Amino acid sequence: MNQAITIERPWTYERACAELEETNRPTEIWDGEMIMSPAPSFFHQVIVGRVEEALRHWVKARRLGVVASSPLDVVLAPELVVQPDIVFISKVRLGIIKQHISGAPDLAVEVVSPERRKRDYKLKKERYEQYGVREYWIVDPQEKLMEIWWLNEDGFYELTGRFTGKQHATSKLLPGFKLSVDQIFGDPLKC
Repeated sequence: MNQAITIERPWTYERACAELEETNRPTEIWDGEMIMSPAPSFFHQVIVGRVEEALRHWVKARRLGVVASSPLDVVLAPELVVQPDIVFISKVRLGIIKQHISGAPDLAVEVVSPERRKRDYKLKKERYEQYGVREYWIVDPQEKLMEIWWLNEDGFYELTGRFTGKQHATSKLLPGFKLSVDQIFGDPLKC
């Protein structure tokens, strides 16, 4: 008796757009595998909002480019689609913006979720490095710290700073930008 063999096609961005409805649910494609996550926590989103607001205000005042936040598809390759919490795309690279972002943003920011620490600290960092994201910020609410990684001339990330407490995180990509770590991780219910 012949038995039919079904081979699951890998997910690509094109396939996802054709077969799935639009959603705000965090959805990424890693090496052809669809990964769906629950919505981020309230506290996670407060931190994303604080970082995004500071970055957007600074970038807009200097007309440097655009800042956007998730959910937003960043297509690094047909079978690799990520949704960083925040991205910055410089004015000279605005051409990568389509209905999605087609290619590496200049800056990707990830706010670490407790259950996904390895993904933000290792897996996403490796992929952002591989695909040429010039600067990567890891914002860790549990440790109350920010790490800023810069893509050097050899194509590898080097740590430019670990910022905690009353320090101000600074960016090599955006000289002059400062972000108060205390304010980012302050009481999320304080109005």
